[in-house]
Amino acid sequence: MKVLIVKTSSMGDVIHTFAAIEDAVRNRPDIDFDWCVEEPFAGIVALHPAIGTIHKVAVRRWRKRLLDGATWREMTGLRGALRASRYDLVIDAQGLLKSALVAIQAGAPIAGFDRASAREPSATLFYRHRYAVPRDLHAIERTRRLFGLALGYQPDLLTLRSGIVLPAGNLPGIDGQTAFLLHGTSREDKKWPVEDWIETARRLTDRQFTPVVTWSNEAEKNVAKAVASAVPGTVLVAKSPLADVAAILGRAALVIGADTGLTHLASAFGRPTVAIFLATEPGLTGPRGPFASTLLAPAGGRITPAEVMVEAERLLALSSKAPA
Repeated sequence: MKVLIVKTSSMGDVIHTFAAIEDAVRNRPDIDFDWCVEEPFAGIVALHPAIGTIHKVAVRRWRKRLLDGATWREMTGLRGALRASRYDLVIDAQGLLKSALVAIQAGAPIAGFDRASAREPSATLFYRHRYAVPRDLHAIERTRRLFGLALGYQPDLLTLRSGIVLPAGNLPGIDGQTAFLLHGTSREDKKWPVEDWIETARRLTDRQFTPVVTWSNEAEKNVAKAVASAVPGTVLVAKSPLADVAAILGRAALVIGADTGLTHLASAFGRPTVAIFLATEPGLTGPRGPFASTLLAPAGGRITPAEVMVEAERLLALSSKAPA
């Protein structure tokens, strides 16, 4: 049986799907899985060994260039590739109109959330199979339940495994433990002040950790350079492909991150991960992992570096007692 997964974005949503893939691999070894995803996240999808062909879409770019011939050639090419794969089933794990429109290109039956469960009820008009999954569950559990209903098994929700494999690569010449500081995030109100990142880096060096920072745009580059300049010994990783960043992230002894996709990836790798949520509610979409924890800023208040370090120490102690 060949199944196509449609979960195009964002990075956190893609990562939230891995546990459902792991369930399916264990319960339905007869299924071959492919995935359709936005092109920047193809390297993330490739971390799971059960995924075969990765079909790349560029919905965000296509929307801006609908009149370009190149756009139509890319969309036609995608449709041809999906049809040629002859899927037995498509699972739209996103529940949006845009994902449903991608899913129908495969020309196969589509399974997805029912009207009361989907994020955009209009998407369900394109589904042959619709399943009720409560909306007040965490996104990971919702996706696991959807896959179980669509593929005929009951997921073991008492366990949580991502199944992703750490890519090759590491930081050369670094002795001791690294702590990756993920300061970059998409919204200004999600950003922890640079002074707090600097103070956290100082506290980490006092504990014999090597802080690591990176960046993906100019604003993030300024923050990363500020931390590296203020705290000697901090490693500044230049803007890199996601797979290269993932290799460093997955080998870190500790990760401290804002509300961003890489924080979800750290928790999926099973790294001790402290997530700092300043403006969003983590309840249904926050990082989940064996050693992941979220600190939520109180209304009108703040999260201090001292509080972050206390939680980091707790997670490190917890992980040190876990079986190898």
